[in-house]
Amino acid sequence: MGKVKALQTKGEFDSTIAEAKILVVVDFFATWCGPCKAIAPQLEKWADEMEGKVLFVKVDVDVNEETAEAAEVSAMPTFHFYKNGQKIDEVVGANQTILKEKITSLQ
Repeated sequence: MGKVKALQTKGEFDSTIAEAKILVVVDFFATWCGPCKAIAPQLEKWADEMEGKVLFVKVDVDVNEETAEAAEVSAMPTFHFYKNGQKIDEVVGANQTILKEKITSLQ
């Protein structure tokens, strides 16, 4: 599956966010979403490059609806950034440049 772990339940999401000691990037995606598929390989690459510094996880909005709803996600892909258990920022859309800048600035 790669370095980007899929979170299947809200409990799994909540514990991952709460326990992480580094920046967590959450990719809210859908399997039918073209831009989501397009950015997925780049996320895997970054997850490999930034291992130990940034944790990349993904939430399929159709499988883990409870988490997507709680996070108020309405467009895919949406990326949420968490640090110390708190959401600190978000980016909507699959713009690699903006995402990379955001990840770099928030680490």
